[in-house]
Amino acid sequence: MVSADEFYSQLLKDIQTNQLVLPTLPEVALRVRDTVENEDVSAKEVASVISTDAALSARLIQVANSPMYRGSKQIEDIQTAVARLGFTTTRDIVTGLVMQQMFQATSEVTDKRLRHIWEHSTQVASISQVLCSQFTRLKKDHALLAGLVHDIGALPILVAAEDMPELLEDEAALDKLIKELHPRLGKIILESWHFLPEISAVAAEHEDLNRNSGDEIDYVDLVQVANLQSYIGSDNPLAKIDFDSVPACVKLGLGGDVNVIDMDGFEEIEDIQKSLMG
Repeated sequence: MVSADEFYSQLLKDIQTNQLVLPTLPEVALRVRDTVENEDVSAKEVASVISTDAALSARLIQVANSPMYRGSKQIEDIQTAVARLGFTTTRDIVTGLVMQQMFQATSEVTDKRLRHIWEHSTQVASISQVLCSQFTRLKKDHALLAGLVHDIGALPILVAAEDMPELLEDEAALDKLIKELHPRLGKIILESWHFLPEISAVAAEHEDLNRNSGDEIDYVDLVQVANLQSYIGSDNPLAKIDFDSVPACVKLGLGGDVNVIDMDGFEEIEDIQKSLMG
């Protein structure tokens, strides 16, 4: 029987020796990324790639019609959605949306955690995008993507745990492993996918609430604040954090008892999350 400590040690060893089996991005996301990099690409060509995945197509249209991107007319087709969003925003949103395809499980224990992580990630992503729009000049599609992938490091831990029934039976130990290792694993995964350094940093540093990167707000700050905001009113220990003690909150002017959920962005957050959940 493998103990939680042994599992932890083996994961660390696999990380250090570059032998950890990392998840791969779904094919459609890779094809969209490659297509968008072509300088002569058209919205029709990008739409053609996305259209090979019916579920993804429907959800991208939902996002294009969400409050953050909504225009004067309702969008009903992929090509128009791509034209409205732009190529780089489409690429980032597609990458974020296909994350859900990776959150699949074969056991009840891991399925419950994966569903919770995805739901939490969509909420954090939605709040991050609204915060970005209201308080910064950063790119709102990057903020959305950062929120969606901030906990991606939990994925290989849960996948590996599915082959260890004894670990699945000790849910407290499993949760402890996820908490301790997912930031480090998240950075490794995002770097292997060639994400921008500022997005990979979100996975690596979002748990460090003492982090202070200076006066400029970055994507880690946005996700940290969004993460804290998502727990307000819950019994999670993070709900008790004093915002005035968190540099990211202070930088965004959200110290004290300021709650973005109660601000003008509430309906936007709710609508954005619905579009991401599908």
